[in-house]
Amino acid sequence: MGQAAILPCREGESYITELYQWFRKFIYECPSGLITLHEFQRHFCEGTGGRGSAEYAEEIFRTLDNNGDGVVDFREYAMAISLLTEGSAVEKLRWSFKLYDKDKDGAITRDEMLEIMKTVYKMSVAASLTPPNTLTAEECTNRIFLGLDKDNNAIISLEEFIEGALRDEWIREMLECDPSTVKVQRPLSRDPLLGTHEELG
Repeated sequence: MGQAAILPCREGESYITELYQWFRKFIYECPSGLITLHEFQRHFCEGTGGRGSAEYAEEIFRTLDNNGDGVVDFREYAMAISLLTEGSAVEKLRWSFKLYDKDKDGAITRDEMLEIMKTVYKMSVAASLTPPNTLTAEECTNRIFLGLDKDNNAIISLEEFIEGALRDEWIREMLECDPSTVKVQRPLSRDPLLGTHEELG
C-alpha cells in the first residue's frame, strides 16, 4: 500500500487464483494500471454503494493512495484487499485507523470520526447495505469515543483505537472497513478477459 512491502505470503492455489482475478479485473477496468479517484468512484464502488458511495469512495481512495500521488496502482490495491480479507484483527484495525485519521497526524479527532461516520451512513442507507441503525452518526461517534478515548484528551491514538476495538465487538464492527467496498463490484459484463457474462465481484 504505497510502502516497501510485499503481499502476504499465503499458501494455496485459491489465493493465487484470486489474486490473478483481481489483477485481470483491475487491468480490464483500468488498462493504464493506475486508478484515479474519478475512476475509483465510477468503477470500483458503484456495485456496492451506487451514487451514495461517492464520498465514502473518496475516503477509501485516500487511504489506498498511501504515497499521496493521486493514483492507486495494482500493488496498493491488491495489498489493501489482501489485508482486509486475510489480515489479522490488528492489521485490519491499523488500516481502518488510517481511514479515520484524515490529516495523517497519528490521532483521530471527534470531527474526523464524525465526518467518516456520516459518509458511511450515507453510503449504507443509499445502498441498503445494512439494516437501519437506531443510532445517528453523531450518537455512534459519541459512543465510540466514549469507549476508545481512555485518557479523555479528546483524541484517539492508534493504541487506543486498536485496544479499544479489540475489547468491544460493537466498536470493532463499526470501525473495520468492509472489503466489499474496496473490491471491484460490477454487474454482469461481457469481459473478453474473463469470459462472457461473468460477474465481476
